[in-house]
Amino acid sequence: MESPIERFKLSQTAKDQLTKLKRNTRIEQWNILCRWAFCRSLADESVPSPVPIPADSNVELTWRVFGGDMSDLLLMALKQRCHNDGLGTNRETLIAQFRLHLHRGIGYLAGDPNLKKIEDLMTLVPPEVASISSEEAP
Repeated sequence: MESPIERFKLSQTAKDQLTKLKRNTRIEQWNILCRWAFCRSLADESVPSPVPIPADSNVELTWRVFGGDMSDLLLMALKQRCHNDGLGTNRETLIAQFRLHLHRGIGYLAGDPNLKKIEDLMTLVPPEVASISSEEAP
């Protein structure tokens, strides 16, 4: 599935927040932390505030690097969320909503006082999802 989001730059604030998260979780890859952040924002039922987000850092990712093997699934989740929020799924809306969700999620993770190590990320996974994952594990 081709994504309307080819590449994106993070804000300097988001880069600083991710740097803190990298230090706390010891997850070194920007893309993995960004996936957690994006999903964390999608889990919030409210629509992100349409605030301007500067692309003023030197961290730039392609959609494929961001999503990895999950890129198609993440794009479908974004489209479904935009549809559910009554926003439509045109290219501009998807790009804007992705940036809003990503940056909101980074803020959520960075502002979580309980997120001090990698294991703390697992406490963010709803029990019903965690049980599905553990049932599928070998």
